[in-house]
Amino acid sequence: MPAWLGWAAVVALSLYLALFPALGAWLGWIAARRARVALIPALAAGWIVSEWLRGWIFTGFAWNPLAMAALGPFSQPGLAALAPWLGTYALSGLVVVLAGCWWAAARRARRDARTLVLLALPALLLLWPGHIGPPDRVGKLAYTLVQPDFAQPTIDDPRFHAAHFATEAALSTPTAPGERRLVLWPESGTPDLLRPGYPSGWYRIDTYAGDPAAARAQLGAAIGPASVLLTGTTDLDFRGDALIGAGNVVTALDARGEILGGYAKAHLVPFGEYLPMRWLLSPLGLARLVPGDLDFLPGPGPRTLDLGGWGRAGVQICYEIVFSGAVVDRAHRPDYIVNPTNDGWFGSWGPPQHLAQARMRAIEEGLPVLRPTVNGISAAIDADGIVRGYIARKVAGRLDGFVPPAHAPTLFSRLGNALPLAWAGLLFLVALCLSQVASRKRDG
Repeated sequence: MPAWLGWAAVVALSLYLALFPALGAWLGWIAARRARVALIPALAAGWIVSEWLRGWIFTGFAWNPLAMAALGPFSQPGLAALAPWLGTYALSGLVVVLAGCWWAAARRARRDARTLVLLALPALLLLWPGHIGPPDRVGKLAYTLVQPDFAQPTIDDPRFHAAHFATEAALSTPTAPGERRLVLWPESGTPDLLRPGYPSGWYRIDTYAGDPAAARAQLGAAIGPASVLLTGTTDLDFRGDALIGAGNVVTALDARGEILGGYAKAHLVPFGEYLPMRWLLSPLGLARLVPGDLDFLPGPGPRTLDLGGWGRAGVQICYEIVFSGAVVDRAHRPDYIVNPTNDGWFGSWGPPQHLAQARMRAIEEGLPVLRPTVNGISAAIDADGIVRGYIARKVAGRLDGFVPPAHAPTLFSRLGNALPLAWAGLLFLVALCLSQVASRKRDG
């Protein structure tokens, strides 16, 4: 895509995203136009609804909801500890209420006890560390989480594939002979096509093994006995002999190189993994923002991979983890979530934000999240949203530990986004009641 179109796309995206807080503010004004006292709950309710809409309209762009202001540092969940009973979007509404307390204090312009409460209560809540589980609360399943630190331009360059495999293999060696272990490689973990059945010529394009059986055998040998590997790779989709698309997938392999299961990314990035309305936009000169003309095809949605003795793994690839209420197969609750990621596109600001959203999903769902990335920030997150170990950006390394245990299903994990929408309805009702009371006082 020409550079000027890229800049235009950023401006257009900003204008589009601005519609949602504007909508939230408008809904708040409609509900509170008769009484200023109703403005805070009305605006909070409108904000919840607008963030929920932003998370799914036109496939959604749920990046950085206001609730992230409630998340504590790595060792504390902070006010986000309430997410199991609120959901992320209702937690954003709570942040609006707290900010509204400061607004109300500023409007009162009085030095009295009520103003002090309005000023102090939000600060105390936002500084609350939240529930912190004991550090020795770990499970029995070992994991090795690999961060290879590949330079972004080299990932799709066949000249580097052999060296990349050697790096990941060296970082994956067993620490204890015969120990049952999960080995987690990031998105783009291997360039090889691992599934059989494609036309033979495709196995020699952009790969280093040249054959799916040989590629799987290499991977199995790299992790060693009693280990299971989950790695990001690509599947192809043919219609007859014609290639029509690809899948951004995670494939599970055992030490013999046998495929145990797989997951295809369902929530794809517009203009990154596919070009929306290609029939219209391609003739206008628009293209994907990353190399490649072949569009990825969406998978069926959250799935749980039953890996037997290695537990039940829920998988969310990269950007998918930001979508509150859409990361777990609720009919088959996993023991943990694996979130393989490539954040190399997004400089130094994107990875911390992405990690924070993964922490929020862990708290909401009551599930640990294991997050292998290409070049950081890789992390193991427990079910309280506490980062129990991480690898910093631009560092090649591995993280070894035991998968933290899951909590019992949370209220949010049962109800999904019906829960924050119910909170929004309650706040709207409060705003209307306050408006009625204020109107009667004026009329009386």
